[in-house]
Amino acid sequence: EEQKKTGSASGFSDVLFNAVKEVNNLHRTADKAIQNVQAGNTGGLHEAIIALEKADISFRTMLTVRNKLIEAYQEIMRMQV
Repeated sequence: EEQKKTGSASGFSDVLFNAVKEVNNLHRTADKAIQNVQAGNTGGLHEAIIALEKADISFRTMLTVRNKLIEAYQEIMRMQV
């Protein structure tokens, strides 16, 4: 039973780690797209805008999940045992 608890906690942390990693990758992709546009590659302008929007949406989603996790933790801490 102890292993099951540790395994699920590890799985949850892996999910969070992978989500943060994916958000970071989307931001890096957006940064590269912006650099291409700044270098004069105007053909990639719409790709840059799409990459920026994907990065923004993923970041806002991650921030919302973070806030919900903090709220849940605070609610648990307020519970009387």
